[in-house]
Amino acid sequence: QVQLVESGGGLAQPGGSLRLSCAASGFFVSSYAMSWARQAPGKGLEWVSGIYSDGSDLYYADSVQGRFTISRDNAKNTVYLQMNSLKPEDTALYYCAKAQRRDYYGDLARFSEYDYWGQGTQVTVSS
Repeated sequence: QVQLVESGGGLAQPGGSLRLSCAASGFFVSSYAMSWARQAPGKGLEWVSGIYSDGSDLYYADSVQGRFTISRDNAKNTVYLQMNSLKPEDTALYYCAKAQRRDYYGDLARFSEYDYWGQGTQVTVSS
């Protein structure tokens, strides 16, 4: 049974850091593209970052480029999102998602290509 469990959210001050984790079970994260997305209050879902199954390239939305880093630990079957230089506009519910097709190399921001999502972890950036 596929399951994605996010953790690591919380309250951070502007300029601070948080590291989100997405623990996967029922499949290997090394075999599927994985992404992080977020939804701020009153707004739609926004793609944040993604990694293909081969892990060769990392991709980011312009809004987080240079501040967030996606990574993967195959031994722990977990995907991470390191978030630095946090801004109030980063406040959102953060989700991780698994691509539907093994070895998917298409547009990581296409939400229709993902078949499993976690329950989300809340990130609040405020002084």
